[in-house]
Amino acid sequence: MTLDPTVSEWLNLLFRWVHVFAGIMWVGTTYYFTWLDARLTEEEKAAANTGVTPQVWMVHSGGFYVVERKKVPDLVSRTLHWFRWEAFTTWLSGFALLVLIYYLGGGALVDPDVRALGTGVAVAMGIGVILAGGVIYDAMMMSPLGRNEKLFAAVAYVLIVALSFGLTRTFSARAAYIHVGAMFGTIMAANVWMHILPAQKKMIAALNEGRKPDERLSAQAKLRSKQNTFMAVPVVFIMISHHYPGVTYGDRYNWIILSALILLGWIAAKFIRRA
Repeated sequence: MTLDPTVSEWLNLLFRWVHVFAGIMWVGTTYYFTWLDARLTEEEKAAANTGVTPQVWMVHSGGFYVVERKKVPDLVSRTLHWFRWEAFTTWLSGFALLVLIYYLGGGALVDPDVRALGTGVAVAMGIGVILAGGVIYDAMMMSPLGRNEKLFAAVAYVLIVALSFGLTRTFSARAAYIHVGAMFGTIMAANVWMHILPAQKKMIAALNEGRKPDERLSAQAKLRSKQNTFMAVPVVFIMISHHYPGVTYGDRYNWIILSALILLGWIAAKFIRRA
């Protein structure tokens, strides 16, 4: 299936506009709450045994804001604000771009000089890689490996390097990069909608029933949110890499460059989280 070039160009522009702006809101919110959580943890340590309620004071635009963390919220008299549609909009617009640019016709997906693939086979492989990545990630998270963050990161990185090598030997180089990014983005969105939000809803249900929320739900939601902040930096790199083909996917050692910059993105995220 092919679209009229003008229609395709307009759709590309609109989807990309939505995708970038929604991504800004999602990543911005994620890093804001990561920063806020770290500051509140510092305040809690400083205020330990003093009886003072830990708070973070901020100034922005024309007002001053004070935030404190509650283990048990006042659900009766307060409106609880959720942050979820940014993730859904980012993922949906990103998948629409993937279909528009790579799956309709398959011209940008298949490179005969790399491997001769039929369009249908290539599209099925692309979707399969994205879904398989999410399944493997969840299996690792639910295994004993998920309780050791350093070992988890090491094993995940080895798998990502292997995937980067394999994809650059299967698809066009640009498509290989984009599918690694699409896999990360899908895992991040699934973390929000399939794990973080359900955990939060279960904790709220427990409070409404007068029960103490399961602290393991909170810990798992926090861990997956943390991992989203580490995946976000490489995803943004992959999004902009197509502007610089000479030093990214167009290079002879493109899979090594991708692997190295993913690792660099994780290191950068670690420093950003501490800022």
